[in-house]
Amino acid sequence: MPTSLSQHEAFIYVMVMMSAVDRHMTDDEFARIGELVKFLPAFEGFDENRLIDIGRECSAQLAAPEGLDIVLEMIREALPQRLYDTAYALAVELAAADQRIRNEEIRLLQLLRDRLGLDKLTCAGIERGAIARFRK
Repeated sequence: MPTSLSQHEAFIYVMVMMSAVDRHMTDDEFARIGELVKFLPAFEGFDENRLIDIGRECSAQLAAPEGLDIVLEMIREALPQRLYDTAYALAVELAAADQRIRNEEIRLLQLLRDRLGLDKLTCAGIERGAIARFRK
C-alpha cells in the first residue's frame, strides 16, 4: 500500500471512502467514480486503467486498524490546500448521487470537512449545488 498519494489517488480515495462508508460499494457507485474520472478536469492526465487498483488499495487501507483516520490524513497530506474543497465536492457528489444521504455519509463528510479545515459556508454551498444537480 502506498505511504503517500498523488493528487489523483487522493481524489479517488475520497470517492471510494464515501462509496464504502456503508460497508457496501455498488457497481453503480464505482461506475459513477469512473464517470467523474473521465469528465472532471481534476483528473486530467490520469491513467483510468489504474482506477480499480487504486480502489482496492484504498479499501485495504480502510480495513486496516485505524484505517479511516490514516486515509483521511493521507488525503490531507497529498492535496494542496487549494484542492481541499474539490475533494469535499467529490465526496458530496458520491453521497448525493442516490438522492439519499445516510447518517454514515453525513458523519464522513463531517470528518473530511474537519480534517481539511473547510469552513461550514463553503461546505454548505457545495452540498446545496449537489442537491440541485440530482433533483428530479
